[in-house]
Amino acid sequence: MADDPIAIERHGAVAILRLQRAPANAFDLDFCATVEAAFDLVVASAPGAIVLTGSGRFFSGGLDLKIVPTYDRATQRALILTINRMMTKLYACSLPVVGAINGHAVAAGFVVALALDYRVGPTEGALFGLTEARVGIPFPAAPMIVVRAELPPQHVRSVTLQARNFGPEDALAKGVLDELCPPDRVLDRALEVARDLATIPSDAYRRIKHQVRADAVARLEELVAKANDPMLEDWLSPEAASASAAVLRGPG
Repeated sequence: MADDPIAIERHGAVAILRLQRAPANAFDLDFCATVEAAFDLVVASAPGAIVLTGSGRFFSGGLDLKIVPTYDRATQRALILTINRMMTKLYACSLPVVGAINGHAVAAGFVVALALDYRVGPTEGALFGLTEARVGIPFPAAPMIVVRAELPPQHVRSVTLQARNFGPEDALAKGVLDELCPPDRVLDRALEVARDLATIPSDAYRRIKHQVRADAVARLEELVAKANDPMLEDWLSPEAASASAAVLRGPG
């Protein structure tokens, strides 16, 4: 249904999981939990591969800045634990998971894209970046583990500390995306990649993916098992709400 925040489709051996929480596929606690549950459901259906995509102009605009800065301490903790668990499931999934990065992927949306095995993005019409510093929201542990595992150190430093968005060509050069194609071809191309990956013997894919990601996955799984994160006690600073409000207002 169009009002559902998640849509699941099956195209032969490939399952598509589509984020469709208007207007920006932004994450709050409920949406994180919904994405996690939908991903569990898709994995349990045993497809050959999974494609994760967004809708409209957004893959995901990150955390919902209208809601998250208003959370009390207990809800902040619940959100951090859910984010860490969701990111671990995405990154450690034994199946091929391809990103059809259809539009803007910033902040938490950027990290979700990085967690995927292969990322197809548009040649135009999308921005990418980690803007957390500018909205006063530090990274939970799992997203930072994924960022440091997937990007070269010089790009981790520049992307996180400058906290500015950049276009598709820069995203390709920094290793955020694996290839670019016309915007109307992003999903089709991601499906092509997913179908190809689905032909690889599943046990070999699982073992080699684990070899590649073993160190990061071990840290993620320990984090989830212990329900621990340095941000649990003091995630959002008093300035986060005002910084987030300024971003929402825009320039002027």
